[in-house]
Amino acid sequence: MDMSAELIDGSATAMLSSYLETLSLVERMHRLLLDVVKDEFERIGLLEINSVQALLLFNIGANEVTAGELKSRGFYQGSNVSYNLRKLVDLGYMHHERSAVDRRSVRVRLTDKGLKLRARLAQLLERHVFGLNDRGLLTLDMLEDANSALRKMERFWTEQIRYIY
Repeated sequence: MDMSAELIDGSATAMLSSYLETLSLVERMHRLLLDVVKDEFERIGLLEINSVQALLLFNIGANEVTAGELKSRGFYQGSNVSYNLRKLVDLGYMHHERSAVDRRSVRVRLTDKGLKLRARLAQLLERHVFGLNDRGLLTLDMLEDANSALRKMERFWTEQIRYIY
């Protein structure tokens, strides 16, 4: 897209404004999701783990992964992953095992306690889906369009990082 042509009709300003709003919304949505999970845990009296740790459990699911894999998928920041995984292991939500091939690598998976918590979080998210649908706030098509736009932004940003070096 030729930005000079866009500047002539003024839509570049509108595009920049919308882009900045999208960035702000994505950041706020993430923080709100953490608050929603925190509130749910407080409601049920689960205070030993935080919402970041709960989402970590949720995203691992039935998989067996390394901290490096979680970081490379872009879910979590470096040292926080190690701290949160260690805490979840100490609290009995995860098993950890050193790799037989690479002793520096630790593989983790959810325990029964972790799977139960993940199921609880899945129920919360399902309630959200039903609430959004029942109120007519979002449709499947709207969510798919939003996901498509966000995936395109993700690819663009990934390309920007990749081509810096």
